[in-house]
Amino acid sequence: MNLSTPSTTLPARSLFHLAFHVTDLNEARRFYGGVLGCREGRSTDTWVDFDFFSHQISLHLGTPFPTARTGRVGDHLVPMPHFGLVLLLPEWQALADRLKAAGTEFVLPPQVRFAGEPGEQWTMFFCDPFGNPIEVKGFATLNQIFAA
Repeated sequence: MNLSTPSTTLPARSLFHLAFHVTDLNEARRFYGGVLGCREGRSTDTWVDFDFFSHQISLHLGTPFPTARTGRVGDHLVPMPHFGLVLLLPEWQALADRLKAAGTEFVLPPQVRFAGEPGEQWTMFFCDPFGNPIEVKGFATLNQIFAA
């Protein structure tokens, strides 16, 4: 794929897997399945897998990892560590709308960063019900993701 040509779909690449703790699997199902729209995969009485936008996350019962607002994003401090994903702008906007409709409290509300500059992106930070921080970035085209 030529990344200098605007794209409307993400290329097939390697997938990531991330496993982390939550304190309630039913609440995890409500948030990841209901709010985020992730399809549930396999599960047991101690963990559940989700298709997290074509990546695999495994949510295990336990104590969520500690975070602190030490990551500087412009003038804001965001939770570190955090995980997230990159979406094309239409999908990003649809997710932002779903999160707003669900009454999600944002650490950093949906907004544009680097407007008119290389790497222009939309971003939002929020936490799942267990305090696990998530960042979602949106780009108009794939060639902006790694623009310097």
